[in-house]
Amino acid sequence: MKKHLNTLYVTTQNSYLFKEGESVVVNVEKENRLRLPIHTLDGIVCFGAVSMSPFLMHHCAEHNVAVSFLSEYGNFLARIQGPVSGNVLLRREQYRVADQPEAAGSIVRSILAGKLANSRTVLRRALRDHGEKTDFQALEKAETRLTQYLRRLEQPRPVDELRGIEGEAAASYFNVFSQLITVSDAAFVFNGRNRRPPLDPVNALLSFIYTLLVHDCRSALEGVGLDPCVGFLHADRPGRPSLALDLMEEFRAFLADRLVLSLINRRQVQPKDFNDSSGGAVTMTDDARKIVLATWQKRKQEEITHPYLGEPCKIGLLPHLQAQLMARHLRGDLEAYPPFIIR
Repeated sequence: MKKHLNTLYVTTQNSYLFKEGESVVVNVEKENRLRLPIHTLDGIVCFGAVSMSPFLMHHCAEHNVAVSFLSEYGNFLARIQGPVSGNVLLRREQYRVADQPEAAGSIVRSILAGKLANSRTVLRRALRDHGEKTDFQALEKAETRLTQYLRRLEQPRPVDELRGIEGEAAASYFNVFSQLITVSDAAFVFNGRNRRPPLDPVNALLSFIYTLLVHDCRSALEGVGLDPCVGFLHADRPGRPSLALDLMEEFRAFLADRLVLSLINRRQVQPKDFNDSSGGAVTMTDDARKIVLATWQKRKQEEITHPYLGEPCKIGLLPHLQAQLMARHLRGDLEAYPPFIIR
């Protein structure tokens, strides 16, 4: 396993993390449950009521180990990192492009081409593999709409117009997402995307895995020296990792959505793995989070052939490779940014 794939996810509530020698120790109810050498980690992600010693925070910041704190729902709360490193000339070029509508629009078109093409592939696979179990006509219409939206991306357009195309395409996709769920269980009925907080198990899974994906994309961007908070598709907002949100768009359908569908359709998660909270929010149990995280990490170890580079790579490397390609484009080494489009 390569170092940047080593992330420690702490989901057990009331855990306390501290530094002992050159190791991070996870203590739960006055019992040390886990000990890992810090140099083997690239990130630590804490969910809910998880605390950490100042000495461990300091050591992680010094040694470039990203520490993220998320709510029990999987929403991003805060991140601890050391001094920003990387090529200052690259970041300055990133800022210049972000302020130039035509240059930014070119990157946005590429990102959305990746997102829409991968979303269409998910629908096409459902038609091919489970057509008899679905509303074939509805899926076919949605697939056709995505093709039409992709054609609209072929011509330069203002970024605001591109955002509108993305919104319409996402609505078409999620309108038929329920057709991709093949199990007959009322708990997993999907009536549309909702968040902050998620109101049903399907949305709870989607939000949780999207949060993990944002974490990986942010780390990948920081690793090549890009500023994860200055994006092209997502507008700047204090505390928002806009470029990480941009980058993850290419992976939503291929990596996150397909993983959610697999977890549900293979019955790896059950209705008992979710709790209803006050206000209608739905959360996962600790056991469910462990199942999702284990499946997520296993999925990242699988290999595919990168569609642009033509080389085999682990799925977990994809955000890092795309971040490198974006950096090369911004430096002028590539005429256009090549999005990740699964074949």
